[in-house]
Amino acid sequence: MIGRLTGILLEKQPPAILIDVQGVAYELEASMSTFYHLPDCGENIVLHTHMVVREDAQLLFGFHSLSERLMFRNLIRISGVGPKLALTILSGISAEEFTRCIMEADSKALTRLPGVGKKTAERLVVELKDRLEKESGSSGGARLPGAPAGIEKQANPVNDAVSALISLGYKAQQASQMVRALDVEGKSTEEIIRSALQGGA
Repeated sequence: MIGRLTGILLEKQPPAILIDVQGVAYELEASMSTFYHLPDCGENIVLHTHMVVREDAQLLFGFHSLSERLMFRNLIRISGVGPKLALTILSGISAEEFTRCIMEADSKALTRLPGVGKKTAERLVVELKDRLEKESGSSGGARLPGAPAGIEKQANPVNDAVSALISLGYKAQQASQMVRALDVEGKSTEEIIRSALQGGA
């Protein structure tokens, strides 16, 4: 199992990341919360990872913090929540706010996240509440702050945002509608995706 990668950031195209580790390029997927912490391409990077092995693929997911990886692992244990939905949830809400929703049984707030229906939200609250209570002492409910002011913008933020949403599991028409409904002027790809996932559409 690959638990952490240290190397040089080669590419970042939400939700995909490419890292050179001593001549071997690793392809990962990450939430927008992790993207906000990425350095510029060509700089050193350290990411905590989780590997998913399937019959047809070996998928690697990267996380800026151990608390986000722990939240991801908790999410994918829930019936009906796969890695892509878990990344979408972590992209649309901070770990701190997600924990609050679970602890206060605020399933209604969770249904505002893309891909989370009423039954899934209720299942998340029921299955995660006790687990998060046990982990709260060690994880500390770490916050996942927003993007730093100097984050690099992509050449075409709108098109890149639509492509990223499609990669997260949305249909092309739906992803396009989500982005068109936003005020995207002057925003980076990461900011557009974040707004779309937070229900801006």
